[in-house]
Amino acid sequence: MPDFPLPVTAWTTVLLAALFQWLTFRVIGMRRKDHILLGDGGDHIMNKKIRGQANAAEQIPISLILLGLTEYIMPGLAPLAIAGILVVGRVMHGIYFAIHGTNFRLRVYGMLLTLIAQTMAISALAVGLIL
Repeated sequence: MPDFPLPVTAWTTVLLAALFQWLTFRVIGMRRKDHILLGDGGDHIMNKKIRGQANAAEQIPISLILLGLTEYIMPGLAPLAIAGILVVGRVMHGIYFAIHGTNFRLRVYGMLLTLIAQTMAISALAVGLIL
């Protein structure tokens, strides 16, 4: 296999895609179990699972774009650090939304880590473009 130009982004994509599938399967499983065809059926727990999956759908793509561009323009440890923070943040956030009864701090700190990773990537990318 030839060298892949963005290995950090590729592996991060694998991990976050697996996380997204897990969140999706949690929604599907509850839909089947509770016979909810559309929306949340008025169920608070279902709404929480849907929002967790939706948040992942909202945050992961832009995060991976930022990571990939950062890795392309500034290879080295910066993309690896950004990826590590991003994955930990997304996993923490996902666990809160997927598993009922988990501590809300997982959501707060998970989103905080996600935003820190995005800010790091934006900053590194901007510096790389200027230099």
